[in-house]
Amino acid sequence: MGEYQHNIDAKGRLIIPAKFRDDLGEAFIITRGLDQCLFGYPLSEWKVLEEKLKKLPLTKKDARSFTRFFFSGATECELDKQGRINIPSTLVNYAQLEKECVILGVSNRIEIWTKPLWEDYFAKSEESFAEIAENMIDFDI
Repeated sequence: MGEYQHNIDAKGRLIIPAKFRDDLGEAFIITRGLDQCLFGYPLSEWKVLEEKLKKLPLTKKDARSFTRFFFSGATECELDKQGRINIPSTLVNYAQLEKECVILGVSNRIEIWTKPLWEDYFAKSEESFAEIAENMIDFDI
């Protein structure tokens, strides 16, 4: 958990905060996430998620679309000696990562956002946080 800011360089290298490195491991998976951010999963979590997604019916168009979108962007990343990963240009473009990035710890994953999109998303969510929290009762939270 937590929120950190780091800059991505011209080569697509981004520092992963030290607090996340142990949980992610030396190698982990980065893929397209929802809301135009990137999701990062430890290999153990990725395998669990992969097994669940394999069970989606191929006959359902939404299931095919989601799994294509999610898996086609997936790439294994390794931390270098400075604690950075190299994010492929397809993912950099998808998430509109330019310079300032926000790295979030969200339960079993990290999320990587471009700072302007994160600030916009957060501002909109903050306005309706009480309403969102009230609706969480439907999920037994």
